[in-house]
Amino acid sequence: LADEMGLGKTVQALAFLATTSAYPAILVVPPHLIRNWQRELQRFLSPDGRLRVHVIRGLTPYKLPEADVYIIHYLLLRGWKDVLPEQGFRTVIFDEMQELRHNGTGKYSAASLLSQACENVIGLSGTPIYNQGGEIWNVINILDFHALGDWESFTREWCYGYGNNIVAKPELLGETLREEGYMLRRTKDAVLDQLPPKRRLVQEIDADDAVYRELMIPAMEALRRLRDARTNFDRARIEDEICQRMRRATGMAKAPYVAAFVRALLEGGEKVLLFAHHHQVMDLYKKELKAYSPAFITGRETPAMKERSVERFMAGRTDLCCLSLRAAAGLNLQRASCVVFGELDWSPAVHSQAEDRAHRIGQKDSLLCYYLVSPHGSDRAMQDALGLKISQFVGLMGDAQPEPEEQLFAESQAREHILALVDRLLSEQAEA
Repeated sequence: LADEMGLGKTVQALAFLATTSAYPAILVVPPHLIRNWQRELQRFLSPDGRLRVHVIRGLTPYKLPEADVYIIHYLLLRGWKDVLPEQGFRTVIFDEMQELRHNGTGKYSAASLLSQACENVIGLSGTPIYNQGGEIWNVINILDFHALGDWESFTREWCYGYGNNIVAKPELLGETLREEGYMLRRTKDAVLDQLPPKRRLVQEIDADDAVYRELMIPAMEALRRLRDARTNFDRARIEDEICQRMRRATGMAKAPYVAAFVRALLEGGEKVLLFAHHHQVMDLYKKELKAYSPAFITGRETPAMKERSVERFMAGRTDLCCLSLRAAAGLNLQRASCVVFGELDWSPAVHSQAEDRAHRIGQKDSLLCYYLVSPHGSDRAMQDALGLKISQFVGLMGDAQPEPEEQLFAESQAREHILALVDRLLSEQAEA
């Protein structure tokens, strides 16, 4: 299933499971998408909580508990290579299947053995690979062994001679894969008239618990000081400090997973605006996404540097621009096809204005806006403040610019959420 990004591959795969009840099933996914698949399984297949889901952990095999759906990430496949084919799975779904474009690895060998043991084999990828013939041959081989013939016959028929890795006519190969029923693909252009101008998607991603706990140590010390605060002023100051430290810890803990998510978008040909709040988080993005030569507009640049960043992105010299949530006012970055919020702000207006860097009246494309949230830390409270629910993507996030009174209301509501966040920490500390 090779629909372009944002057209519902996950839901279609779950619809297959709902229709066929081909359980037990196993999902093989990138590490940063495990939590999102757990959420989507519950949302679409098990709102009553009856579906049993088990996430496989670690490279060392253990006796698996009974479940309807198992989830494992690609990096663990090699450790479970000999065990998974014996588990009696009826269906395997490989998400972001381009992960299997290279054979000769333990991961590929394990995936091949697993797929051969299953009745149903489904691959999901918005980036089907045509130009590198060897890669598409490897991917299809997992779905149906030698569906494209052996390597020698494939390269003779489709590439520039025996053993050559480049497909001579990629469009014709793509058409053949579709006609033979090996690939289903919809592009955004084909369904654009069915899409709204702007789509907001709230997506859960993982976070590094060890990093979060370490960065929260000063916040825990501030909690102790809060108990001794004698004036409302001191109390409010310490509460704000706790909130800021928690926001920073949340952003830093999920930054590598945000970067992995953005990397997948870029590999799929998307042009991305990545928004964050903290400079330290931006520095992590810079390190993790260095290969994509990102442009930066963080408030630390001179006007000339900021102008060069805009020009680089708009001219196509980079497909990634990283921006501070509050340092992008007035910029026109319409070339973007995706907006990603790696961190959240308390104000809905800040997010709407950030989205507007890419979305303009008259724009014909459908803009995808991803809100990447962690179930830990400050994100839950900030989601509540923004009205961003997992099951809905609008809430308070209107497209019209808010009136001053509405902005004041949003800020007062944020204060209530800060207090609730501090109370939650106090309760957790008391229980510990």
